[in-house]
Amino acid sequence: MNSVQTLFFGIREYLSPVLKNSKFKETGCITPEEFVAAGDFLVYKCPTWNWESGEESKRRDYLPPEKQFLITRNVPCLRRVKQMEYIDEDAETQIETENGEEAWVATHSGRVIVTTNIEVIQAIEGEGEDEEVIAKRLSQINVEEAREKEEDNIPDMEDIPDMDDIADNVVEEEDPAAVSASSHVPSSSHDDGLSDKILQVRTYDVFITYDKYYQTPRMWLFGYDEHRRPLTSVQIFEDVSQDYAKKTVTIETHPHLNMSLASIHPCRHAQVMKKIIEKMNDESIKKFEKYQAQLPASSGVNTPGNGNGASQAEQAQVRVDQYLIIFLKFMSSVVPTIDYDHTISA
Repeated sequence: MNSVQTLFFGIREYLSPVLKNSKFKETGCITPEEFVAAGDFLVYKCPTWNWESGEESKRRDYLPPEKQFLITRNVPCLRRVKQMEYIDEDAETQIETENGEEAWVATHSGRVIVTTNIEVIQAIEGEGEDEEVIAKRLSQINVEEAREKEEDNIPDMEDIPDMDDIADNVVEEEDPAAVSASSHVPSSSHDDGLSDKILQVRTYDVFITYDKYYQTPRMWLFGYDEHRRPLTSVQIFEDVSQDYAKKTVTIETHPHLNMSLASIHPCRHAQVMKKIIEKMNDESIKKFEKYQAQLPASSGVNTPGNGNGASQAEQAQVRVDQYLIIFLKFMSSVVPTIDYDHTISA
């Protein structure tokens, strides 16, 4: 079934025309040239990402031979998605300030604070004991007698034998409480059952390819367990948000490599990216207009008919070379436990 599906997707992509005109603001789609520009910007900002050429027989002629797809290796994945489930203890409470300023949020407000009984502590420390009783006990201690006993117990240095003289006669007895080191090493078949209290750190190789049919980037995942063994598809779905597992995220053949990987299907990428870009551009315009209002009229920036203000507003909006930075932020909602976001500095 998978081979038939791969053949269908290959034919569909082959028959799809290559996007020539930029439409990333209007539709959220990008051209192959814009994908390369965005990839170069990602590699520049995040050195952990690199371009790869892939299999020579699988190279796309609409992309440079040495820039077929992007990859970052050994990305940590510290937790499973089920460990991030929201519980009552994680509830947040909005705290209003007395002076009417912006409210702040108190996290984990559902947690119960355990108080300690002060009377118990006082009883342990002896604070309730009578001072006269304590003074009577101290007066009964004979310091001189204790000191004489300690001096009598100190051996003469000449009576202590030299260690070199008795080293050859020392025989180590077997300690029944000692356990051989080999008994602590679990077999590979039982590793998963003996490591409940050990942090299971998985790592992922993350790929980004260009999908010619949907005209958007596409993310691929290949995971390893803590022993560098490849993860099964069931294990990979443990690191995918349950809203997307086995729906948006499926196992398919990589377009540039001879291997099957988990892939986040790009059918809605353009639509979501368009909304994100529009929202970011609106915020940029609002900030620029607020900045203009604060400038004096003599500056000429906000003078009607002045093209300088319009050009500055365009510069403040999202550029096409920033597309993959935003794309990775969007993908983090699908794979929230794969921590590739620490590589992004833009």
